Order: sequence, then C-alpha cells, then structure tokens
Amino acid sequence: MTLPPSSPRPSVATRPTGPAYPTGPAYPTGATAPRTVEDRWEQFHRYGPYAVLTLSVLVGGVAADLIMSRTEMYAAGVLAAAAYGLQIWWGRTRPRTAPAATAGTVYYTARTVLAFALTWLNPFFAIYAALGYFDVEPLLPKRFVRAGLLTTAVTLAGSQSGGLPPASLMNWVAFGALYLINAALALFFWYVGMREEEKARIQVETIAELERTNLRLEEAMAENAALHAQLLVQAREAGVDDERRRLAAEIHDTLAQGLTGIIAQLQVVTSTRDTDPATARAHLDRAAALARHSLGEARRSVHNLAPVALEHDELTGALEKTVATWAEQHRVRADFTVTGTAEPVHDEVAATLLRIAGEALANAGRHAAASRVGVTLSFMDDELTLDVRDDGRGFDLAAPAPASRTGGFGLGGMRARAERIAGTVEVESEPGGGTAVSARVPLVRQT
Repeated sequence: MTLPPSSPRPSVATRPTGPAYPTGPAYPTGATAPRTVEDRWEQFHRYGPYAVLTLSVLVGGVAADLIMSRTEMYAAGVLAAAAYGLQIWWGRTRPRTAPAATAGTVYYTARTVLAFALTWLNPFFAIYAALGYFDVEPLLPKRFVRAGLLTTAVTLAGSQSGGLPPASLMNWVAFGALYLINAALALFFWYVGMREEEKARIQVETIAELERTNLRLEEAMAENAALHAQLLVQAREAGVDDERRRLAAEIHDTLAQGLTGIIAQLQVVTSTRDTDPATARAHLDRAAALARHSLGEARRSVHNLAPVALEHDELTGALEKTVATWAEQHRVRADFTVTGTAEPVHDEVAATLLRIAGEALANAGRHAAASRVGVTLSFMDDELTLDVRDDGRGFDLAAPAPASRTGGFGLGGMRARAERIAGTVEVESEPGGGTAVSARVPLVRQT
C-alpha cells in the first residue's frame, strides 16, 4: 500500500522501537539493507493483513453462490470494506508509534470480531481470522494473549467443522474436537515461542555479561601490566640495594679490617724503630703483607668471588688458618675445633661462615681485650653451627651503641649475611662475662 504524503513511512533509522518493531542500523541512500528475520516479520505485519484479507475475499467470493444468500453477500461486502478500512487506519497509526496496550488491543479486538462475523457468513474468511495467531503477542498485553489465542481458535474451529453455527450434533462434536486441537496447538506453539524468546534474552544477557567480563579482564590485565612494571622497578632497586650492602659488607670485612691491622702494625713500627729496628722491620713486613692480602680480598669482593682463604682450602682448613693468623696478629690464644663429620659445603655457605668468623674475631680483637678465644664448627645432619666465644670484657646487649661507633657492619652485617642464606646469628654477652656469637645456617653440601 502507498501511504499518503502527510504520513510518510519512517526509515529504518527513525522507525519507532518496540517488542514487535525491531530497529536496525540506518543505511545510506541507495544501499540495500540485509534482510533479517525481524525485517521479514515487520514486512508481514505491515502488508500481510491486506494480502490475507484479499485472498479471503477472492476465495469466499468464488464460493459465495453456493453457501451465501444475497443478503449475506451484501453483509459480507460491508464487513470486508470495514476490514479494509481498519487495516488502512492501522497502517497509518502503526508506523508512528509501537502498538500501545490500548491501541493494539482495540485493533486486535476489532479485527477478531470482523473475522468472526465474516467467517459466520462464509467459512472461507477463516483465512483472514488466522492472522490472530501471528500477531497476538505484540498487539495484546501479556495477560490477554491466551484469551486472544483461544478466541481465534473458536473462529478457526467453526470454519473447519462446516461453518458457524454448527448445523447438527455431529457438527457440534466436530467443532468441540477441532476447537480443542486448535487451542492446544496455539497454546503449545505460543509456549515454545516464549521459551525461545527467553533463551534468546538469556543469551543476549550472557553475551553482554561476557563483554563486561572481558572489559574487566582487559582492565585487570592493564593493571597487572602496570604492577608488573612497578615490581620490575622495585626488583631492580632491591637488587641495587642488595649489591650495595654486599659491597659495603665486603669492604668492611676486607679493606676495613686489613687497614685496621696495618695501622696497628705501623703503630708498633713507630714506637720501636729507634730502639728495636729488627722488631720494627718485622711489623713493617706484616703491614705490607696485610696490605697485599687486603688488596686481593678487595678485588675478589668486587667480582663477588669467594674469599681468598677458600681458594685452596675447604671451610674447615680456611677457618683454621684464619684463627691461627688472628691469634698471631693479636697475640691471644685462639683454639679451633670441629665437631661432627666434616664434609665439603656449598661455596656460598662457606664464604658466609668464613666472613662471620672473621668479623667476630675482629670484634674480639678490637673491643674484647680477651685472653682466650674459642672457635667451634659443628656439622649436624642438616645444619652447620659456628660458635665464636671469648673471655673478654663483654657488653650489655640492651645498651645503645657508643656514640663513637658509626653503625658499621659488625653484628648487623653478620646477621644480614646469615639471613641471606636462610640462617640466623645469635649473640650472648654481659659486662665482664665475655661474648659468644653463634651462627646457624643450612648444611648445603657441595655438588
């Protein structure tokens, strides 16, 4: 049907939306939009009633002389004209707004009444009445859909049983049976359609939820990427800090201790060079040896190599030489003892215990004023224990460090070294009662 200029047919882009009037994207002028199921139903709802009504008029007209009187023909003509008028009114109203509850109900009810009356006059007009099965849901409120289907089934069953009203008892029986079949099929297919529509709605909601989930995942991935970058920066900073602490500890354990020994030897040289040149020469040689040893240790520390004492000896031999050298330098009795079954240990474990022993002995030489020192290395099933004890003046563990101390790498450095290989360092001391340093580390055997 061609609509008048005063009521132009809206384009796809401007068509009103609603349950029975799906909208789609607009296409440029001259372009052909792809036909979807919704588009085909839209075309059927718009033009189908005209085609079905015309078909009913043609078929009914062919059989009119056989089943209709002249008066019934006139009445059918008037009703058919009213049906065309109803369709023209609805065709003008429908594109502008989606069928509201009132408008859709009025149109559906009027068409159903006209179709029933036409079928009463001529059973072939049931073709027109069958439209009530196809657009009952978009036109009627949901609570009236069943009533619309059951009402349409009355008209169809009457036509199929021989016309309305049934002429005989057999026709009434046939009408009842056909009505039950029509009603059951209409309600069944309506229920199936409702289920399919619900599945489609759930699918759309699921897709929307998946899109939201994907968006959240993308946001989480972006956040994780930022956190990963931040962790990399922190890891680099931690690595730099750890390397700085390692170098500082190595410098303290090598250069600082070596320079302390050199200073002590040179002080002896200064006091004896005039009175005892031979003793001064001996101490000067020791100072030179300490300088060479410290230089070698410094080079190895920079390259993160094992202490020089471990180049040719295992841990037990290196500790024994370290204790003997310290005893000779400080002229203090120092005993070294090994308990358990000695065995080769991992280089990192050996270097850590050797450094801890060197620091403990250096502290004893500088601060303890001890007359005897004992160093014990104990091999156990899965643990190594290093104990360094002296009988010196001791100190109060709870007392703050003296102001002259600069917070070096003494006890703190020993603990840091042990913790680096999952070990611990404990210190016991009291004023006048000497000091005991105990380091416990995992026994990691040399592979």
